[in-house]
Amino acid sequence: MMKRVLSVLIVALSLIGSQHTFAQKSVHSIIPVTPKRELRAVWLTTIGGLDWPHSYCQSEKSADKQKAELCSLLDRYKQAGINTVLLQTRIRGTVIYPSAIEPWDGCITGFPGKAAVYDPLAFAVQECHRRGMELHAWIVCMPIGKRSALGSKWLLRHHRKLVYNIGNESYMNPEAEGTPNYIADICDEIVSKYDVDGIHLDYIRYPENWNRRVNADVARQNITAIVKCVSQRVKALKPWVKLSCSPIGKYADLSRYWSHGWNAYSTVYQEAQKWLQDGWMDELFPMMYFKGDQFYPFAINWKEESGGHAVAPGLGIYLLSPKEKDWPLGNITQEMYVLRQYGLGQAFFRGKFLTDDVKDIYKFVCLFNSNPALVPAATDSNLIVPESPKELQRKSGRLSWKGVRPVNGCPNMLYNVYASAHYPVDVTNSENLLFTATSDTSIVVPRTNLHYAVTSMDRFGLESKATQEHNNTPNTMDIVWLDYDSKIQNVRLDSVPQNMDVKLIVVETLQKQMVGCTLFHHGDKSVRLPNLRPGIYSIIAVTSRGASLTLGRLMLKL
Repeated sequence: MMKRVLSVLIVALSLIGSQHTFAQKSVHSIIPVTPKRELRAVWLTTIGGLDWPHSYCQSEKSADKQKAELCSLLDRYKQAGINTVLLQTRIRGTVIYPSAIEPWDGCITGFPGKAAVYDPLAFAVQECHRRGMELHAWIVCMPIGKRSALGSKWLLRHHRKLVYNIGNESYMNPEAEGTPNYIADICDEIVSKYDVDGIHLDYIRYPENWNRRVNADVARQNITAIVKCVSQRVKALKPWVKLSCSPIGKYADLSRYWSHGWNAYSTVYQEAQKWLQDGWMDELFPMMYFKGDQFYPFAINWKEESGGHAVAPGLGIYLLSPKEKDWPLGNITQEMYVLRQYGLGQAFFRGKFLTDDVKDIYKFVCLFNSNPALVPAATDSNLIVPESPKELQRKSGRLSWKGVRPVNGCPNMLYNVYASAHYPVDVTNSENLLFTATSDTSIVVPRTNLHYAVTSMDRFGLESKATQEHNNTPNTMDIVWLDYDSKIQNVRLDSVPQNMDVKLIVVETLQKQMVGCTLFHHGDKSVRLPNLRPGIYSIIAVTSRGASLTLGRLMLKL
């Protein structure tokens, strides 16, 4: 079956994008082994509605449209293997949620300062969690916009001492005594009100056009003071909430490679590697929008200095656009290969270039991340490993288990579901991951010759030992017969697991002879089949890795 599936996939890939070299190679040559844990993120930009929203919310109806657009984006991220969404929450001294500290940004309603009829941040958190993804609130720290903009005027009126003007632009003053607590207040408000998984600090640095003389050591201390203040406040509230930032992509000059005068440590005074090593931050997303010798040595340096924490270099996929640098796709794909080789994650800037599939980047990411991945776990050795789920059973196509008590001060537990044709299920193999980070204790699963296992996981990412389904031989007489509309030659596919990365639907005879296939897209409820003669056929879902799952049988009568 595997060789036949791989040949079908090669043909299908050539149909998807034959003009690109990646679509003409064998499946195993284009997809490296996917790790079980890997940080995969996307920056979802809200300023000016660049990534979302593309319509304004001024009524319940328009709010529904905005919500539907976000859900569509999250579905596409999920299909591409993304497990972490960095949602721009504080923009330029303005926010996208009802705040007691700063006014509403205009990207939601079209009118700066006007409240929306719903809470976009609460909705985004809910929808990310429903898909097993994390939501990190992206906080733009220093820029507060032009002097005439709402955020700047608001801060000048209420906190004048915290504002520093450079030309026509206003910034939070990193040298002002009250700046650390002010930024920490915003993060405190978000963490207190919302079940976010992380706080992501952007532009946590001196403005590059800073026009005062500055002592470099003092400048680094000023920025570090803000980081420490935010970290202490966040961790005091919810220790499992991760703190991260997006430092300049090159930390400092290396012994053999010059940063060309643009680096985090010397130019804008970010001690990001020290923040990670000293425990003030949990993970980093360095902005590595470079190529060649300005990318690879500096990416490896981030890994070497990570202290075992997660690092996901930001990839400048916007540079693929003909309106930008018009990079070839290979610039990004090769970087992704190297990052995975060195145990680094991936982060994409920005969302729209991914979902617009610029130069087939979305197709490649879907293939590259053909299996889902759990986010990296916390490195704190004092944390308690959760208990395993109890009373795992399968009945009438539903897998259920008894949940376990939360540990490590977390408010709730999450569960990961694994499936395999072999018993016991190998839960170290990413190919067996079926559902990730669900808060449910029962799910619908296909009635097939698969075995299941479930683990519990706390909000720090610590995972229990697996509870295996009893090794009962599945009832071969329990055949699922699929609905078929002979007029339009469509078969319904309600049994495709939501989290399974299905690329093809294959039709086989009962003698295992393949008689046709068709491409499958996430969200399809049915597919059109090739012309078939009367008979009984097996309908099989196939992933890009070649894993297969029999969905049921189809009977065509004379």
